[in-house]
Amino acid sequence: MADHAKTAAAVLTGVGGESNITSMVHCATRLRFVLKDEGKADAAALRATPGVITTAQAGGQYQVVIGNDVPDVYAAIQAQTSLGGGAAEGGDSGPKGNLFNRFIKMISSIFTPILWALAGTGLLKAFVAAAVTFGWLDATTTTYTILNALSDALINFLPMALAITAARYFKASEFTSFAIAGALIYPSITALNGQPDITFFGIPVTMVSYVSSVIPIIVIVWLQSHAERFLLKVLPGAVKRFLTPMIVVAIAVPLVFLAIGPLSSLIGGGLAAGIGWVFQTLPWLGGAIMGGLWQVFVIFGLHWGLVPLFQLEYQTTGQIFLLGPVFAAVLAQAAAVAGVLVRSRNKNLRSLAAPATLSGFLAGITEPAIYGINLPLKRPFAFGVVGGALGGALIAMGGVFSKAFVVPSGLALPALLGNGNMVMLGIGLAVAIIVPFALTVVVGFTDPVDDTAPAAPAATDTMVLSPVDGTVVALSDVPDAAFADGSLGKGVAIRPTSGAVYAPFDGTVVAAFPTGHAIGLRGVDGVELLIHVGLDTVKLGGQHFTLKVQSGAVVKAGDLLLEFDGDAIAAAGYDLITPIVVTNGDLYPDVADAASGPLSHGETLFRAVSVDSLTTAR
Repeated sequence: MADHAKTAAAVLTGVGGESNITSMVHCATRLRFVLKDEGKADAAALRATPGVITTAQAGGQYQVVIGNDVPDVYAAIQAQTSLGGGAAEGGDSGPKGNLFNRFIKMISSIFTPILWALAGTGLLKAFVAAAVTFGWLDATTTTYTILNALSDALINFLPMALAITAARYFKASEFTSFAIAGALIYPSITALNGQPDITFFGIPVTMVSYVSSVIPIIVIVWLQSHAERFLLKVLPGAVKRFLTPMIVVAIAVPLVFLAIGPLSSLIGGGLAAGIGWVFQTLPWLGGAIMGGLWQVFVIFGLHWGLVPLFQLEYQTTGQIFLLGPVFAAVLAQAAAVAGVLVRSRNKNLRSLAAPATLSGFLAGITEPAIYGINLPLKRPFAFGVVGGALGGALIAMGGVFSKAFVVPSGLALPALLGNGNMVMLGIGLAVAIIVPFALTVVVGFTDPVDDTAPAAPAATDTMVLSPVDGTVVALSDVPDAAFADGSLGKGVAIRPTSGAVYAPFDGTVVAAFPTGHAIGLRGVDGVELLIHVGLDTVKLGGQHFTLKVQSGAVVKAGDLLLEFDGDAIAAAGYDLITPIVVTNGDLYPDVADAASGPLSHGETLFRAVSVDSLTTAR
């Protein structure tokens, strides 16, 4: 079973600690951080962390790709820190970046907290619609009325949900935002949509529908956040707490009705018309772009910029043509990784490919397939892009659309059934699956060969020598919770008295961090060790450290690994205490015979106890 707490602790350390985090949210597969200084993040350490697939930087966020377990790791980080709940905060804090990155960050932060609820209710709506289409459910019955209401409520009242997430992002009052959104979709206001001769204090109002709308509430909450900060500064303390929301609501709602709503309706209608024109005039082109490039957009986090377009198209037309080709994109990458599963002879690769295939086809979660397999192997990812483009073009040519916002996947296919040419949908999906699968199996890829190597010997206890001169300290006394509670592994710590680190056994350097503050080793018996010089010393960016080896180097016990200037590091305000921990606790779950007091490098520090010896002892 995955140790989510251990993964969470390592991720926190890898992103520079809690103090370096401005905000944190998660989406389907990624932890999305806004960091105060991305230079403090240790990508190599993060990618080497069990449970982490890879890292990415896009849209003003530092993203740690976890896969399907991301909610559990997110919850574990919350338990270990004071970071807030699911709120996406920090709209005006942290690095600004360019306007495009800031826009992507904003959309991601506002939509992420409601994405799964939106997708889940959308999937239910798709099943209900399919049941009506195939005659399994009568749309005149009260059963349909109830099912339709519970599947359609969130999308209908979307402005109220977005009011909360937008308020958290822009640091506005959530319930004032909620009041504004409620006014926009109040029944008597909704009934005015399309009615003539509507005025507000004699000013003509063009009333539009705010049901399922996106732009008006986001814009007005942004304005609300600035108005609130101003009013809270200038109003007397005795009245500002109730006068501020009163003034904001009294101004904001009419402002939406008079200007923001009609303008956003015009923009949304234009965008929807433009999308409709492309998919009617050059459907193959629109489908090929969405089907071929969607997963590329996902890699860079740019797909968030398209999510509002899905909603705008739905609000304006009740249909989402953009979504059909995305099914081809998702299933194509799943098919490519299925091809890897069939073709590869690498046991480790196949063990990754099997769950990635299932996750991609059924749930539409393709990050494990893309980052773990298809992208590293290159060709399968390219074959997936080709299959997605061809399948997407055919689906779009069939005029296929969705009547609900869903996460494209095999389970969500009912969202497309009965909407457009079903023959073209079937052909498009078949092409999207067959082409990348066949190309991956027939053309192939460079298969990592390691399964022909002799089986690894059973783990045996390993004597670990002291890598530094100094005084032994119990790991529980290290002033860093991730080390002190053993989350990062069992071991000890040393307060160095000299500035050199030596190999504690014969083995291989598996991680020589560019900043020089830490080094990872694997012994010939299989034990894996992390030597971390000082606490938070990654923030020095390599200053005062000099690496003497590189990743992959074969070393003997006593070989010099790195040098550091302890006096300069201490003068910079960093604790030099050096944790030395065993990181593969599944094979070496304990340490024994730990030394105490002063010792020199090369003297026995502790014995890494293997799981085999523990089993034999029992």
